[in-house]
Amino acid sequence: MSSEVIKKEENTVTLKVIISAETFEEAINKAYGKMKFRFNVPGFRKGRVPRKIIELNYGPEVFYEEAINIAFPDAYTQALEDHKIDPVDTPMIEDMEEVVKGEDVVLTISTQVMPEVVVKDYKGIEVEKVEYNVEDEDVEKELDIMVQKNARMIAIEDRPVKDGDMVIIDYKGMADGVAFEGGTAERQNLTIGSGQFIPGFEEQIIGANIGDEIDVKVTFPEEYHSEDLAGKEAVFEVKLHEIKEKELPLLDDEFAKDVSEFDTLEELRTDIKTKQEEEQKNRAEQELRNNAVGAVVDKVEINIPEAMIERQIDSMIRDFEFSLSYQGLNLEYYYNATGTNEDALRQQMEEDAKTRVKTQLVLDEIRELENIEATEEEVDEEIAKMADQYKQEVEKLKESLREDDVLYIKDSIMTKKTIDFIVENAKIV
Repeated sequence: MSSEVIKKEENTVTLKVIISAETFEEAINKAYGKMKFRFNVPGFRKGRVPRKIIELNYGPEVFYEEAINIAFPDAYTQALEDHKIDPVDTPMIEDMEEVVKGEDVVLTISTQVMPEVVVKDYKGIEVEKVEYNVEDEDVEKELDIMVQKNARMIAIEDRPVKDGDMVIIDYKGMADGVAFEGGTAERQNLTIGSGQFIPGFEEQIIGANIGDEIDVKVTFPEEYHSEDLAGKEAVFEVKLHEIKEKELPLLDDEFAKDVSEFDTLEELRTDIKTKQEEEQKNRAEQELRNNAVGAVVDKVEINIPEAMIERQIDSMIRDFEFSLSYQGLNLEYYYNATGTNEDALRQQMEEDAKTRVKTQLVLDEIRELENIEATEEEVDEEIAKMADQYKQEVEKLKESLREDDVLYIKDSIMTKKTIDFIVENAKIV
């Protein structure tokens, strides 16, 4: 087997690959072994027909396609090694000379390759310092959230509905005098002012008393998810069963004891502020790291192969689908609810995918330039953290990890160390 580079245009390399006659003959024999059970020739049992008889009846080319499939992977791999080519996608056979029995097979193939990445001046990059301060009002907002979470609902019987109340209602919706699907419910909880229902619905409940039956007139939004109802007027027959309002606990030392391990409200405030300061410190640090990497990446021009972008989009869609599954949803539901499809989602993700691929290419190049590696001790530390997170024994987790899993851990460590290097060598202004 031999090969030569015919041309190289940006990220595409075209190769001439020659499979020797001897190698191709071996591949034909293997193809015969795989395919012989497909042929029926009178006088021979199925699977027992000699190769020469099959070729006489069907032509010698009957095994060529399968033989090329058998011989090509090794020939392609050898060509990549000979010319030090790093592909990013599966190859395409552009042309094949006529196959003649007993002669070499000549293929012309093309493949997309890793782009050239030239990174300069990545040390001493100027990055603006990031700071986020915690104010007293931030602490009070957190306390208010805790108060709201610990509120209790009390029944109201001596007044009509007001904004902020939680009501329990029956309703039946009709458009053009006909009840529509999904427009009927009994003993439905609704918080007035939450925006949970169609615009204009909740406001018309205000002022009603327990036991009242009222007609609520609304107009569905033009962009409503149901085309049959979009833009239409509708009337809901509503019966009010219950009114409840929030009763908030007093913000005092007793409250602090009930919701935390602290004895006083002041201790709780101090703890909240400490945690918020730590969160803001981490947020500022992460933003600084992102800005430093972004400043380096912005200075680099890379012609990214389309295959790398598409593969990144594939990964992003898988991640998105996984996150939807945690909410009990799937991509089909998302497409229906948003009126989009996979093509639209891929287009929406394209720019972000380009940025992610470019960023990783730049980080990989800096890692190579600075000889940044992941030590065995660092890998063990990361596995120990994972074991603690998943509540597993370290050794058992190690045994369950595949080679690809360990490589992923090493890559993650090296990427983090590379970002550390950029930040440590940056000028924070």
